[in-house]
Amino acid sequence: MKFTENDLQQFKEKGISVELVEKQLTNFKNGFPYMSLVRAATSGNGIKLLNSAEIQNHVKKYEQETSLSRIKFVPASGAATRMFKALFEFESAFSMSGLDPSIINNEAYRHVKEFFDNLTNFAFYPSLAKYLEIKGEDINELLTNSRFNKILDGLLGEEGMNYRNLPKGLILFHSYPDGSRTAVEEHLAEGAAYAKDRDNNVKIHLTVSPEHMEGFNLVVKKVTDDFEKKYNVTYAITFSIQKSYTDTIAVDKENNPFRDADDRIVFRPAGHGALLENLYDLDEDIIFIKNIDNVVPDKLREETVLYKKALAGILLHYREKINRFLERYDNGTISSDDLKEIGQFLENELCIHFPQKMQENDMMEIYRKKLNRPVRICGMVKNTGEPGGGPFWAENPDGTVSLQIVETSQIDMKNMFQRTTLESSTHFNPVDIVCTIKDYKGKKFDLHKLVDPSTGFISKKSKDGVSLKALELPGLWNGSMSDWNTVFVEVPAITFNPVKTVNDLYRPQHQ
Repeated sequence: MKFTENDLQQFKEKGISVELVEKQLTNFKNGFPYMSLVRAATSGNGIKLLNSAEIQNHVKKYEQETSLSRIKFVPASGAATRMFKALFEFESAFSMSGLDPSIINNEAYRHVKEFFDNLTNFAFYPSLAKYLEIKGEDINELLTNSRFNKILDGLLGEEGMNYRNLPKGLILFHSYPDGSRTAVEEHLAEGAAYAKDRDNNVKIHLTVSPEHMEGFNLVVKKVTDDFEKKYNVTYAITFSIQKSYTDTIAVDKENNPFRDADDRIVFRPAGHGALLENLYDLDEDIIFIKNIDNVVPDKLREETVLYKKALAGILLHYREKINRFLERYDNGTISSDDLKEIGQFLENELCIHFPQKMQENDMMEIYRKKLNRPVRICGMVKNTGEPGGGPFWAENPDGTVSLQIVETSQIDMKNMFQRTTLESSTHFNPVDIVCTIKDYKGKKFDLHKLVDPSTGFISKKSKDGVSLKALELPGLWNGSMSDWNTVFVEVPAITFNPVKTVNDLYRPQHQ
């Protein structure tokens, strides 16, 4: 495709090559293949179950490790728009109805009614009352007189708390006697419990949007001193933004570049898969990954911390075993018996199934390649209807079968076997990952070479009211980690407490 000089200058400014843009346009035209599921990963068949003794042993292993550095990595750039989607829709309908208060009794706004009925239970209520300049009894008067618009203006409006435009990380989630905490504050508190090193230093890295960097900095600076005293730690909080060169081109319905009113090509953030670049920039040995909205108050954190440490202990176990094998390779001491042991380890422990028997020379090369990869230990929760990808055995481009986290959008629902396999799934992915991205010599793997580029995704979006198609890169814990060594471990439901809608914040675990 021929691009204008202005287009080429735009690509240069973003750090994107013409070849990459053309490849993205080809992806729009050709689409992406579906994943080929073999079966669902279930308890004892791809998902490890831990008894209490095993949990304690893994926790002990992690707690006794003092030489390896560690960091908590939190994707925190996500907007809170979906959290308040029902309120936005109600706000619009309420306005259009001529401020008819009876609209709230419409079944379509059941969640909105629940929100107002529980308004005083939310952690952000004291701040909202301050913005509205009302006392406790006054809010009842507002609700009695159906002054919903005033309340929503105070919560969502730019002149109020501005929750309409804030990311989830800056929303007040939980109440405490000394005030309320935002989601990012809870991650600082949680990190102090399991991500500290032998000197009680806690490293936390947050990926944020440029426009919210200042807001995150202000919150972190406000609480750091108090949290360091409370938890007896020293924090090192760092931030990064999504790299502009990871943005992907948008297209119209004919798959031609989508242009704005100034005739500039529109590029869009390419989903959480773009954060692979931010992850790659880290230099720590052990990395904890967890989403910004999955936190609980201090009083409910004990089990979460227990399992985080257990997952880290399991990571150390596999890391040590893999490193011993690789040392034998490099020392030239691999025997036929060693190859047999390694093959059983790959099959039974790392759940990699090979398509056919191999000659010993082939085993030497292929086994080493499979061992010498990043390792991730992924907590998996029993499926209770929460949205999210799930754990499956799936075919890989090289013909092997291994454990993969697969999103519903990656599955061919018209294929009876694939749909049935999806329906047989018993667990889902809560994004509870502990990983290492270094080899046994301490050198970082080239994570870019381990991405399955065929696992991207095309979604429908809009700009200025006009429909467009957007391209998402392979997801961070999906296709971006496709060629990693993967271990699934069942974790209890109490360790997964996401906030997808504002009403989730009055669930018992967030009160």
